[in-house]
Amino acid sequence: MLTNTLNTPIEAFQRAYPMRVRRYRLRRGSGGAGAFPGGDGIERDLEMLEDATVSLITERRVSRPWGLAGGQPGAAGENWLLPSGDESRKRRLPDKVTVHLQAGDVVRVLTPSGGGWGEPLPS
Repeated sequence: MLTNTLNTPIEAFQRAYPMRVRRYRLRRGSGGAGAFPGGDGIERDLEMLEDATVSLITERRVSRPWGLAGGQPGAAGENWLLPSGDESRKRRLPDKVTVHLQAGDVVRVLTPSGGGWGEPLPS
């Protein structure tokens, strides 16, 4: 029940699901360069408070959102599993997957970023 277009308040999300939002921030600098830069994506870390089955149905994990009129593409999205929240054991998840998780596992979702429009301005 989480989408790229729905900005559910963290408090409402945590009240509805047995999960804790550990991180929710912009992916600074992830939008494509251009006269009008693409929008930055979002990074979310969700910790499971109970054993759970989680399904991800995501896009733009391989191909990057394109830029137009000379603008650069935005960053591709990424999905990660951090077993027991351990960053050193993280493994990439595919764009469409159902995983069975244990309490303490963390799912990290980085949404794709927008492509830029127009030739990037000289520095």
